[in-house]
Amino acid sequence: MVSALAFGATAVATLFAQATLARATRRRSAHEGAWAFALFLFALASAALAIGVTTGWDVGTFRAFYLLGAILSVPWLALGTVYLLLGRTVGRRVQWCLVAFSGLAVGTMLSCSVTGPITGTTIPVGHEVLPVLPRVLAAAGSGIGAIVIIVGALVSAVRFARRPGPEGRRRALANVLIAAGTLILSGGGTIQGVVGKDEAFALSLAIGISVIYAGFLVAARPGAAPVSD
Repeated sequence: MVSALAFGATAVATLFAQATLARATRRRSAHEGAWAFALFLFALASAALAIGVTTGWDVGTFRAFYLLGAILSVPWLALGTVYLLLGRTVGRRVQWCLVAFSGLAVGTMLSCSVTGPITGTTIPVGHEVLPVLPRVLAAAGSGIGAIVIIVGALVSAVRFARRPGPEGRRRALANVLIAAGTLILSGGGTIQGVVGKDEAFALSLAIGISVIYAGFLVAARPGAAPVSD
């Protein structure tokens, strides 16, 4: 079940990333470009998860999974929200900060020690095998990123809910779905870190990315951005 869910999350994230990248390239949209990059990171992390739970974990697979999934994917997804709500000037400044953060994360995950054996198909728990710094980076990146995404989605939902007609309601629903999907993804990470339930974690990944994708599809229309600006 865990393997199937991990492969499912990989497929959804890959399709989502490709569709978003196509729109970003066509429209030269900074926020969609950030989202596409984040979704490719998520797809790679899900692929690492699928490999680990299917053929067995090793140190390299776990490092890739933790770096791309736990540390980097949510902050880069949040960058799209920053571009969307605050504009290109603020977005570029945040992007350079995020580039520095990503460099620190890559260096940390490549050089940090991993304690205990990383074997078998059970998902390793970060606080059991990693030192403090990568766990702090994961908590800061995913925590702050999730807050930005959720607050941005809810602000947009309230804004569009006040508009008359079905268009406003549709866009409000889309933003609520995006916030809900982010909460599901964050909840899955908490479940894995606290109680180590692999099935619940993999299910949260598959459902969370699917709900976010549904939010983008609800908001999408020919010639329009996937979510509101």
